[in-house]
Amino acid sequence: MAYKDLHEFVQRLEKEGELRRINAEVDSELEIAEITDRVSKKHGPALLFENVRGSSMPVLMNAFGSEKRMAMSLRVERLDDIAAEIIDILQIADNAPQSMLDKVKILPRLAQLSSFMPRMAKNGSCQEVVDDNPSLDKIPVLKCWPGDAGRFITLPQVYSKDPENGKRNVGMYRLQVFDRRTTGMHWHMHHDGASNYRKNASRGRATEVAVALGGDPAITYAATAPLPKDIDELIFAGFLRRKPVDLVRCRTVDLEVPADAEIVLEGYVDPVERRIEGPFGDHTGYYSLADEYPVFHVKCITHRKNAIYPATIVGKPPQEDCYMALATERIFLPLLKFQLPEVVDMHLPMEGVFHNCVLVSIKKAFPGHARKVMSSLWGMGQMMFAKFIVVVDEGVNVQNVSEVMWKVFNNVDPRRDTMIVEGPLDVLDHSAPLPFYGSKMGIDATKKWPAEGHNREWPEDIRMSEEIIALVDQKWSDYGID
Repeated sequence: MAYKDLHEFVQRLEKEGELRRINAEVDSELEIAEITDRVSKKHGPALLFENVRGSSMPVLMNAFGSEKRMAMSLRVERLDDIAAEIIDILQIADNAPQSMLDKVKILPRLAQLSSFMPRMAKNGSCQEVVDDNPSLDKIPVLKCWPGDAGRFITLPQVYSKDPENGKRNVGMYRLQVFDRRTTGMHWHMHHDGASNYRKNASRGRATEVAVALGGDPAITYAATAPLPKDIDELIFAGFLRRKPVDLVRCRTVDLEVPADAEIVLEGYVDPVERRIEGPFGDHTGYYSLADEYPVFHVKCITHRKNAIYPATIVGKPPQEDCYMALATERIFLPLLKFQLPEVVDMHLPMEGVFHNCVLVSIKKAFPGHARKVMSSLWGMGQMMFAKFIVVVDEGVNVQNVSEVMWKVFNNVDPRRDTMIVEGPLDVLDHSAPLPFYGSKMGIDATKKWPAEGHNREWPEDIRMSEEIIALVDQKWSDYGID
């Protein structure tokens, strides 16, 4: 079921009418970005730019830029199908088999899970061409916005290892191209890659890094997933693609990368050297500010003979990163509900650029339950970055932002129903008085109980009777309205 590589995914997109080939000559500086931004805003197709000035490599953009294509990239009909599989696994973990018969029944499922481990291959298409005298100028890296400090690699899988236990980390961290052999390494302090770097730097050692571009899109998505620190992203990718990821050893660093990636950059991050990186037009819709970051030195570039350069543009939503965030919302909801069973549904609206706002519905069971959920969420991984958490009752559709706001504007007494706390924030939050740290607000938009200090009668929502709804549904064509 898995895509072997990015080329297979492109073929599938084209077959489904989800891809447009652009034959006109285009410039990687601003022009490709402007075309893609217009298409993204109109919820248009993936774009393959086949004639990029100064490069023999085509550029793939907007490949994840709709809910349909995001599901296609993971080989499912709906993103919630993956969530259903995760629920199945969690139920096995939560209901340990007691009898021998029960244990025998789950053996096939456990065997399937064990098959997701990555495996080594003797060779891979990512090393068809090996360049030991590399130049990043051969790759059509984009400059996306006029205020960007330069060209940025925007869809990389960045591989590094923890020097203490050797565990692999794969993350997606943008890379500003400084010159033909060096880039910035945009590791925020909260990133696991940055932790590996700090551990190496404390020992006075460089951090070996490999940057893979392309391959099965499930691997690209896995690099963005908010997994617990010790969960291997490639095992998760194997689960998503229902097949283990084939790896090959890099030529110049002690790391493994997907065998069927399009392009691989091998090198190291110096333990001391830092350079100004940015500004960069970011997914918040604002330019993230320039700051000092570590420097990645490229020692070798390998690639396929017919490599496609995959890239993305971020900025004011909607962009394709919105749909990658939607995948995260749906895929990781079961894990959230496993820890907080009272949660019914969750939504990360694009207006909140994924991490600024969380809408959550709950089965309210006791006074202050909404505040308990807020506090729990702020203590869970990357949820700590949520600047606003809105909690509503289970009957509210959190996928409908207008419905949630109706509840907020009508159900909330500001003094009683808001909770302001302080804690860590995402580095991209420019409104916080200090970098990485500031205030967050929880809003309880649930129906209030007398035990919560609301002794007045709470009105019922206006709803039509089910009988009349059914009657009108049956007779609708008779009315001649449409």
